[in-house]
Amino acid sequence: MKSARISELLKTRPKTNLYWGKYSVGAQKTAEPDLGIAVAKKLVRRAVDRNRLKRMIRELVWAAQATTVNNDVVVKLKKPIGRQTRGRLRRKEKEHLRSQIAELI
Repeated sequence: MKSARISELLKTRPKTNLYWGKYSVGAQKTAEPDLGIAVAKKLVRRAVDRNRLKRMIRELVWAAQATTVNNDVVVKLKKPIGRQTRGRLRRKEKEHLRSQIAELI
């Protein structure tokens, strides 16, 4: 997804919950739906955890798009994770984040 399209999507009103913001708008007529993921280094310190979260988001969004109307989507993390676990993403927190993103989609 190009940066101009991401900027356009971020101007729309997000659907949010505690940890995530989802920005969605109908796909452009000539293109397939795109997915943008924003997981900032300030919010998730370890690259391993950032990549794990991105994979989890891709999996959940693609599964949802297979059964629903196709939209361009940007998913953005709003709050830092791993404060109690020295910056590491633990299984309990990962499952909590997974349920939160599943609610949005």
